[in-house]
Amino acid sequence: MSSWWHRDVIAAGKLPLMLCFLAFVITFVTTRGITRMIRDGRGPFRNVTADGTHIHHSVPGIILLIIGAFTAVGGPASLGWRSFAAVAVGAGTSLVLDEFALILRLQDVYWSGEGQLSVEAVSLTAACLGLALAGFSPFGIKDADSIEISLRLTATGVLVADGVLALICVLKGKYRTALFGLFLPPVAVFGALRLARPASIWARHRYRGREMERATRRAADFDRHFAPLQTDWEDFIGGKPSQPNPSAPAPDPPAPTTGPS
Repeated sequence: MSSWWHRDVIAAGKLPLMLCFLAFVITFVTTRGITRMIRDGRGPFRNVTADGTHIHHSVPGIILLIIGAFTAVGGPASLGWRSFAAVAVGAGTSLVLDEFALILRLQDVYWSGEGQLSVEAVSLTAACLGLALAGFSPFGIKDADSIEISLRLTATGVLVADGVLALICVLKGKYRTALFGLFLPPVAVFGALRLARPASIWARHRYRGREMERATRRAADFDRHFAPLQTDWEDFIGGKPSQPNPSAPAPDPPAPTTGPS
């Protein structure tokens, strides 16, 4: 364990990335726990306001991101400062993405169904950070025997193929399948071989007539069976929505026109 820590984490320069990942996950779990307690009226926590304005937690998140970015770019190159920047970036990114739906909609949809988009953004980012942290290079490994190098080369080939399959899933509009496929290659293979979703880039450029009808029918069947499971999972991670989705804003009235004088 000690040799792995020094060779694959410390020597590989991955300590800041590990701290960023841990800060990201811990901040998200803590933030969601606090916001649930505030919503239920339990515990000592309350919403922060200034002159009647609700200060969303994406605001300190942006401040932490700025501090972390400036520290990483202009600070000393020592491991301590890099680790500090990584923690600030991880925590700040988590706070900002936890209100991703609010920033995207420019409406407070945190506890509505549309607010679950933030949970998806956080999940995708955490998965990418985890993959970057777990990734390794088959080259430049000191004191490695031929068996270890062969294992690393094989694993690298599998990861590259898995990444290509996940990209195909993305082009087919299967974003969650691509996410899970990064960790479970058979899921990526299954998603890449199946029909694309009708609104995806793949379907728009490759499907016509009957094949588009099959894709539409297949997507409707899939959503009917698996959408409740996805909703339950997002409710478990982020909390069940307690507010309705906001109504779409009314379009602006047309500008008055004046007749010829």
